[in-house]
Amino acid sequence: MNPFLEIVLRAVGAFLAVLLITRLIGKSQIGQLTVTDFVNGIVIGSLAAALAIDLRTPAIYYFAGLAVFSGLTLVLEWATMKSRPLRKVLEDEPTVVIHNGKILETKMHNMRYHVDDLLMQLRAKAVFNIADVEFAVLEPNGELSVLLKSQKRPVTPEDLRLPTKYEGMPSELIVDGTVIEQNLIQNNLDEEWLYRELEKQGVRSVEEVLFASLDSSRNLYVDRRKDDIDHLSDTTDKVPGKFPQ
Repeated sequence: MNPFLEIVLRAVGAFLAVLLITRLIGKSQIGQLTVTDFVNGIVIGSLAAALAIDLRTPAIYYFAGLAVFSGLTLVLEWATMKSRPLRKVLEDEPTVVIHNGKILETKMHNMRYHVDDLLMQLRAKAVFNIADVEFAVLEPNGELSVLLKSQKRPVTPEDLRLPTKYEGMPSELIVDGTVIEQNLIQNNLDEEWLYRELEKQGVRSVEEVLFASLDSSRNLYVDRRKDDIDHLSDTTDKVPGKFPQ
């Protein structure tokens, strides 16, 4: 077989194999990436890359390796779901690194987590003063959860005893020029209603719409493919001119 064609076929096979593995593993590993998950991902990626370009080794060996690693990952996922002690061993536990405005140096030292990392993650949470922090917890996936002291938290309507309306989650009605009929049915609406509402906003065809959603108050938000914007703000240092929309 032509080497170039073989690389193409092996690369397609590696891509499909990794795609299948990620679908089997699910969203939890991506959204809550622990150290074990990270290392596992590197190994699976390395095997897939070698499968694509290492023509000296039969592809079946790499597929077998991918199958073993994905199988072990699924077994561990199942085992940690069944056993909390095992989950704590494999995924670690949250660790308090700030308590009542005081940095817990011993715990940070045990995790090899230094002050610069702490300050960086605090700033990412819009916290610039450690004295304002009641608790800061380093999660197993490396994220920092921060609870501000009560007098430093933003005021909420509940604090002021103000009544609020239920907002809910907007329903997508049009995505990339395609009507999502299921969402219309769930909201007890039909396409005729949608077309009438679009006409009120000057939209003649669904294909003109990039995105449209309906909130809990029955307000229809519509974003066209071509936006009529007189002046578009730009954060770069480019020379002013016609900006793409």
